[in-house]
Amino acid sequence: MAINSEKLGHILQSFVTTTSDVQGAAIVTPDGLPLASFLPGGMDDERVSAMSAAMLSLGDRIGKELARGEIERIYVEGSEGLSVLTSCGADAVFLVLASKDVKQGLLMLEIKRTLTNLKQFLMY
Repeated sequence: MAINSEKLGHILQSFVTTTSDVQGAAIVTPDGLPLASFLPGGMDDERVSAMSAAMLSLGDRIGKELARGEIERIYVEGSEGLSVLTSCGADAVFLVLASKDVKQGLLMLEIKRTLTNLKQFLMY
C-alpha cells in the first residue's frame, strides 16, 4: 500500500488550522525527503525537511553518546517560537512549528493525537 500524501496533507492542514498557536507542520523521512507539509509562506518544504533530518541525526547521536536511549522528541526553542520534531514510526518524523505563546502541555497533547492519525496512513 502506497503512502497517501494527500491524506497526510489534509491531516497536517487540519492540525495547523485548529491547534492554537501552531504555525506549520510537516511529515518528512529520516533522510530528509518531504512526504507532506503545511508550512508558513516563504518556507521551502525541501529545505525544512533536510534540516529536520539533520536535527534527527544529531539528536540520535547525542542520545547514544549520553546514554539517553532512542530519541522520541527533539525541541528547539528560540525567541520567536518552538520547533518540535517527534518520531512517527520508523519511516517518518513529524515536525511542528509553534509560536512563542503556545501552551506546551496542550501542544504535546495535540501532537500525540495527530500522531495517531498520521500513523494510520504511514503503515504499509
